[in-house]
Amino acid sequence: MFGLSLIDILVILLYFAVIVAIGIWSSRRIKNQEDFFLAGRGFGKLVQTFAAFGQATNADNAVGVTTTTFSNGASGIWSSLLYLFNTPVYWLITPWTRRLRLLTTGDFFLERYRSQSMAATYAVIGTICMMSFIALGFNAMTKTVVAIMPKTATEFTQSDQSSYARAYDKHIHKLGTTKGKATILTYDELLEKEKLVSAPETSLSQNEQDRLAILQAKGPAKIVSHIPESLLIWMVCLIVIVYAVAGGLQAAFLTDTLQGVFIILLSVIMIPFGWAKINEIYGGSGVMSALRTIHLQLPESRFDIFGSPHSIDFTWYYILSLSLMAVFTVPVQPNQLVATGSARDEYAARFGFVFGCFLKRFCTVFWGVFALAALVIYGGHIRNPDLVWGYATRDLLGPLDMGLVGLMIASLMAALMSTADCLMLTCSSLLTHNLYRPLVPNRSPAHYVWAGRFFGAAVLVGSVLLATQFDTILQLLKFIWEINVVLAPAFWLGMKWRRANRPGAWASIIIAGMAFLVLPVVLPWSIPSLRTDEYLLKTNDPAPLERTYTAREADVRSRKAEIAVWDELHAQGKTQTTRPQPLVLGSEFTEQYTLPKSAIFWTQDIHPDADGQLVGRGRLSLELVLLDKLGFDLGRNSHAMNETLRILIRTIVPFLIMAAVIMVTRRETPEDIDRFFAKMRTKVIADRQADDAELVRSLEDPTRYRELLLFPNSQWEFLKWNRQDAVGFGISVLGVGGVLLVMWILVSLGG
Repeated sequence: MFGLSLIDILVILLYFAVIVAIGIWSSRRIKNQEDFFLAGRGFGKLVQTFAAFGQATNADNAVGVTTTTFSNGASGIWSSLLYLFNTPVYWLITPWTRRLRLLTTGDFFLERYRSQSMAATYAVIGTICMMSFIALGFNAMTKTVVAIMPKTATEFTQSDQSSYARAYDKHIHKLGTTKGKATILTYDELLEKEKLVSAPETSLSQNEQDRLAILQAKGPAKIVSHIPESLLIWMVCLIVIVYAVAGGLQAAFLTDTLQGVFIILLSVIMIPFGWAKINEIYGGSGVMSALRTIHLQLPESRFDIFGSPHSIDFTWYYILSLSLMAVFTVPVQPNQLVATGSARDEYAARFGFVFGCFLKRFCTVFWGVFALAALVIYGGHIRNPDLVWGYATRDLLGPLDMGLVGLMIASLMAALMSTADCLMLTCSSLLTHNLYRPLVPNRSPAHYVWAGRFFGAAVLVGSVLLATQFDTILQLLKFIWEINVVLAPAFWLGMKWRRANRPGAWASIIIAGMAFLVLPVVLPWSIPSLRTDEYLLKTNDPAPLERTYTAREADVRSRKAEIAVWDELHAQGKTQTTRPQPLVLGSEFTEQYTLPKSAIFWTQDIHPDADGQLVGRGRLSLELVLLDKLGFDLGRNSHAMNETLRILIRTIVPFLIMAAVIMVTRRETPEDIDRFFAKMRTKVIADRQADDAELVRSLEDPTRYRELLLFPNSQWEFLKWNRQDAVGFGISVLGVGGVLLVMWILVSLGG
């Protein structure tokens, strides 16, 4: 059934039954909005850890890291490890959101700036952003699960064949007139292509290789699964609605704890089977033998961790710039308050969030390590890296018939649902508390709980529609993600600078939003000629990159192939270059890489249109246009350097705008500011009654705890570090080093 064994299906059904049962049990414990949206603020370190881990880990993470590492080598791990270096900062800032003692982040803008419209604006922006995260997770999960349950061409029904043909029609239509001349594969050709692609590359004759090249040119592989994507996505949507909409955050976080165990299993279960497969193919036994084989079979360049020539954009400065931006944007995300505000005290909040993030970092390393093994096993006959995880699941785990394929599918669904449930409830709380309640005031607590349930279900259904209707959901996500940079100054300066005021907050949101989010889209849309403007079509021309490596078997084979091609071209009089020198195993050699040129001003590069004219795609980077006009020669920079400049400008400029407006506008009323910061200096206590009493004392005496301030006579509200701050931050820094050390050991071991 569905291409799965009975035991696999039973594992999946058992998993779903447990999840739904938790939701029903939790629904009976909900009495008010705080119970529904923040689970009564009663969770300890364990649940908070897995809640943070579940939110940070989506269904696309494991598959995405495997894809980028399979394509680019070890440096592909950075596609999901970019925010490693800002993790220690979370230890310091996580108590902030817990000390707010609010229901939503929108409430912060209402309390700090006394602006209901700012809170409502944040609610709308935050909901759109979170829906895009959910939609991306649905997309990744369904595509991977259907890849685990594919039909062979011989199993196609008549309807499947028609669907297959329509998919190619759609694909060719998207390619445009020039590329659209490719013909659709016939059913018989599909059978032939499937046979050739699944065969090891070394077993194909020259005629078969030529025939495969022709078939590949007609279009990419199309998966027809035993379970349709639409059916799978709506089924998972329904399950999340049942347990999360009914049981609220308590159900979400309790299931996150269970799902976190599944995700960790997902992260490690494939590695030993992959190593065993390598030993079976190449001979040998044990872990070290498999690791030595991986290093022998792959070029040394595939093990570069920073700035690999195969993914040169992941340079140290690009990674640090993204980390800096994440430091400012992560606390502004709506789900941050939900992740920490549900803890019984601030120590549970900061411990759970930081430790949960580190779990994600270590799992990311494991995904990359497996991808290197998969590259050795399947690199010869899997052309589409997106299918590696699904193919490997069936190939490595299926023959055991122990329900491990079902466990893997359940793990992928767990990764999605652990993110979707919390983000859905985050959106629900924003819409209920910051939009619906001001419009429909003075209703019973039960009324607002049911309103929250309605908005939660609506958000989830809307996310599914996004996932099923749009192919460019990832591009949409990247665009919306940058909105948080615009909101960051109002949050950070509002938290730490007494001078921060409403005019300054609105100025940073409006001006930076127009410059970085609205105009880059509206200008090319309203003036189409900008996309073909000769100046705006400039590309960079970075210097060639030289690297020195030790020759391995893969390098020797690759050089022999280069020499064979050169000899053939030389015999035809078609080459003027020097003949490549043969490589000797173990010798050092220098390889020169010509870095690809890329658009400077367009976020999605430059591509020819249907008439062959070059057109800028994506958004226009106005900040880089300004830098270039000021005399900075961006054409000499690498793409990574230009992206670093763009990220730094977008991160810093909104803060400068807000600070400038604050200095020329009137200060906020001192009484309101004093009460806000008195609350932020009051530590959260697990005992709710005691905490309420402490908060009342601080509000009655706003000068309380001023001795904790680092600069008591200034306008800045920086607190002195206590022992918990210093020890936790130090351990977190060591944790960053531990992740890097584990990655270096696992990538280098055997080399």
